[in-house]
Amino acid sequence: MSNGPRDKRMSIDDVVAELRDGMTIGIGGWGPRRKPMALVRAILRSDLEDLTIVSWGGADVGLLARAGKIRKLVFAFVSLDSVPLEPNFQRARQAGTIPELVELDEGMFQTGLRAAAQRLPFLPMRAGLGSDVLVNQPWISTITSPYAAADGAHEELVAVPALHLDVALVHLNRADKHGNATYLGPDPYFDDLFCMAADRAFVSVEQVVDTAGLTVDTPVQRLLLSRMMVSGVVEAPNGAHFTTCTPDYERDERFQRAYAAAAGGSDEEWATFEQRFLSGDEDAYQAAVAAFAEESK
Repeated sequence: MSNGPRDKRMSIDDVVAELRDGMTIGIGGWGPRRKPMALVRAILRSDLEDLTIVSWGGADVGLLARAGKIRKLVFAFVSLDSVPLEPNFQRARQAGTIPELVELDEGMFQTGLRAAAQRLPFLPMRAGLGSDVLVNQPWISTITSPYAAADGAHEELVAVPALHLDVALVHLNRADKHGNATYLGPDPYFDDLFCMAADRAFVSVEQVVDTAGLTVDTPVQRLLLSRMMVSGVVEAPNGAHFTTCTPDYERDERFQRAYAAAAGGSDEEWATFEQRFLSGDEDAYQAAVAAFAEESK
């Protein structure tokens, strides 16, 4: 019997089978950048409902909102960058179809993940003071520092509550079968915080490689996740589409425009988009995307 690290490879459907109604799920990436979209699409195909989603949101939030999967959303923004406000999210907000919304300052969001990663109930910070975040979220408390400043004053700080996650879903460039994972693009975003704030974390990647291959041809240290943080690894080529996964690929702007047009259009236009791209499994999605790319040349 081997005493080495265990093989954590899973399929997309294996991961979704681990999820349950009512869970709090953190989705890594940043807006339209390196989102675990293959896993999000699998959630769309599932019967899961009443989810709490925690995300610096992009199309992940938009799709789940359009499908009625979200009971509570904790977010700092929901954007596609070149489309400033994600259209399915905008539709859901205007229609009031997300029952509970918690909108946080971006720094507060990060601090909430840090608190959860450290298994603390909250962490203090200045961000949010004097803003409408506290007006709109009156349940978020302030706390007086027990330590006096040089002038003898005791500073009032925001007690940012921990954003504890049942599950984190993230997408990186490479991983080994044990769960060590690396990013190759310009920014790690906060995927490691999502994983450390969660009871379990699942990472999808463009390619599963041998452990030694994680550090080949990388001029700087890019290892972001250790196997201790990760419960499962999914090899999902093009699995962040239509968001970026630099340097493997950039955002598919043509597809994003088509998505945004359908999301902002009539119910019939969305139904046509959904039937073409979202009605089948991940292989069917990738085939439909390839056909769309050929048509768009």
